Amino acid sequence: MGRAFEFRKARKMKRWSAMSKAFTRIGKDIVIAVKEGGPDPDSNSRLRAVIQNAKSVNMPKDNVERAIKRASDKSLGDYKEVLFEGYAPHGIAILVETATDNNTRTVANIRSYFNKCNGSLGTSGSVEFMFDHTCNFRIPAEGLDPEELELEMIDFGAEEVFVDDDGILIYAPFESYGAIQKELENKGLEILSSGFERIPQVTKALNEEEAADVEKLLEKIEEDDDVQNVYHSMKE
Repeated sequence: MGRAFEFRKARKMKRWSAMSKAFTRIGKDIVIAVKEGGPDPDSNSRLRAVIQNAKSVNMPKDNVERAIKRASDKSLGDYKEVLFEGYAPHGIAILVETATDNNTRTVANIRSYFNKCNGSLGTSGSVEFMFDHTCNFRIPAEGLDPEELELEMIDFGAEEVFVDDDGILIYAPFESYGAIQKELENKGLEILSSGFERIPQVTKALNEEEAADVEKLLEKIEEDDDVQNVYHSMKE
């Protein structure tokens, strides 16, 4: 198995477990998708993907429909996606993906978390290059041969295909998302969920005390309502 498999295995039992946080995140994703491509999922591939993800975390259909209707209101402000880069204590690289309607507030909050936890917020490009930006798709495993599927999907950019308890996972570079989504839909395969992740190219092992210092910062960042995802280079 490759790095994507190990990364997924390490993260699976950890973050994005709070249901309310998941719903908040998907609600923002819906607004961004609707503002970008309209409220009709049939013609908006990004919105289709968000709706699939909403189903995967059991977000009620009424919540999804309300979010789409609200996002269609032209008076509703847009969310801007902003990436923050920096270092936690002990040289651990941190990437923070946010979706914000008030960038001044978000910048101030993220900077304060780094400062309070002995980290340092970096400039654009200072950390991002240390992570591979990937996309992923989860589909049901029933009736499919993962090895055969991998051979077919390589032509569309897939780099890793593996099976876990919840189905088959396909990993590919970020830019292959559209081609893979289209091919899976053409094949009539159900997409249970899809998304993007940033996988550290190199991880660093810390002792228990050092890891606690990093976790303190991660927890503060993840509690912020503007934060969508947090990635780091600490070995888990």
